[in-house]
Amino acid sequence: MDSKITLSFDGAVIDDAKKFADKHHISLSRLTEFIYKKMTSTNYYSLEDLPISDWINIVSEGETEYQRTPVSRKAMKKDYLDSTK
Repeated sequence: MDSKITLSFDGAVIDDAKKFADKHHISLSRLTEFIYKKMTSTNYYSLEDLPISDWINIVSEGETEYQRTPVSRKAMKKDYLDSTK
């Protein structure tokens, strides 16, 4: 069952997130749900441990300051689609 929440973000962050979601053919609501599922499905110790942390940092703060192997878009989309089954 879906529940509604109200969140406040910087306008530029919302615009970037909407573009990202649109590019990947999912709604901003489902993208946000996917991020929350990823954050709560495992005991991550920091945002950097999340497989989606690069995107979160780019959208929220600009370029990341560390190097790591990014998760491919295809793998992220597959994770999302598998999580909705």
